[in-house]
Amino acid sequence: MSSSLNDLRAKIQEHKARILDAHRYTNSAVFLPLIRQDDGSCCLLFEVRSRHLKTQPGEICFPGGHVQPEDGSPEKAALRETCEELGVSPGSLELWGALDVLITPFMQIIHPFVGLLKDPQSIKPNPHEVDEVFTIPLERLIYLTPEYHEITIEAHPPDDFPFHKIPRGRNYRWRKARWPELFYEIDGRIIWGLTARILHHFLTIIKT
Repeated sequence: MSSSLNDLRAKIQEHKARILDAHRYTNSAVFLPLIRQDDGSCCLLFEVRSRHLKTQPGEICFPGGHVQPEDGSPEKAALRETCEELGVSPGSLELWGALDVLITPFMQIIHPFVGLLKDPQSIKPNPHEVDEVFTIPLERLIYLTPEYHEITIEAHPPDDFPFHKIPRGRNYRWRKARWPELFYEIDGRIIWGLTARILHHFLTIIKT
């Protein structure tokens, strides 16, 4: 390694900032499909995950899934997953833009996108992934106030952790994190978890 200040400066200036240790995280992308109604208003489409899935069966979500190397970008992953889950063609989706990236304490990076589903009549949900789809008018969603709760996330080092190398050893005061949990309840359905966080972010944007 060169100790020249010029060399060090060049290395720093050439580096493109990314998310540190991003390779340790699961990258996912979701698509918030808007549907234009006959009267010109819009509604938002949701999925109910198949009850046969190993993770989060029966929960409400947006179309989406893991970003695969062959996707090339989170945007393409969101569109691909939406087509696969809803049984629609790529031409029926119109990507409008991206929402804020959500990084969770559970080693997930989620890239949300919003756009228009132009041909809702063509929807044929994949039964292996989706139990049903439903829509909610935006006019109703924007007036909902979510129920707010918090969960506490704590560090639990294993027994073989080198406590002798840190101040206070086993009595070290590990930081605790508070993670917000939102609950939207409408028509007997409950939208919560990461879907509720993304929904809340989306509604905040369109209400301002």
